[in-house]
Amino acid sequence: MRFFTMSKLTPKLLPGLALVIGSLSYSTASAQQTAAQTWVKICSKIGETDICNVKFDVITNTGQLVTGVNLLQSKGQTNRRIFQVAVPSGRYIPEGIKVQIDNGNTNTLPYSLCLPDRCLAEIQLSEGLVNALKAGGELTLTSTNFRAVKNPVKVTLKGFTAAFDGPPLKRNEVEDRQKQLEAELQKKAKETADKLKAAQDAAKSGN
Repeated sequence: MRFFTMSKLTPKLLPGLALVIGSLSYSTASAQQTAAQTWVKICSKIGETDICNVKFDVITNTGQLVTGVNLLQSKGQTNRRIFQVAVPSGRYIPEGIKVQIDNGNTNTLPYSLCLPDRCLAEIQLSEGLVNALKAGGELTLTSTNFRAVKNPVKVTLKGFTAAFDGPPLKRNEVEDRQKQLEAELQKKAKETADKLKAAQDAAKSGN
């Protein structure tokens, strides 16, 4: 069953969408993600347009974003619905991003724009895709790098429906989540540094 149609979009983001998504940092590091990531909805008003983004970010333990999923909806002066996936640069463009929900059919998301630090693939967000995401358990996103190596990333769909249908996070909730994530990343960075030091000390003592 196909859950979206390949409706072409103009290869540019909605005005102000970068403010909703935030400043993104990408790396080709291994996709070792933190446990704190969940689906969230963040809304903002840009001029006469209300923009909401239901998003999930897969990040490494060092805070680098490996894959970002964004369901963007704008109402007002600009009315659009976009399903967007962001991956690191250095992708093999003709392959696009393969999208699969659970064990269903694999669909291809075409790239619309590549920047020095990331590539974006996007299509029109349809009700069929939204319903498929709500009914699914896991989303698999596979991009292919310039070495022809496939990089599958799995995203849980647990919590998607609540985020999509529920109210957006309040400003203080967004700030609290960011502080919590930063604290967790600092803790993991210290644990990694401690393990490295212990390994170095053990190597020195063995000489």
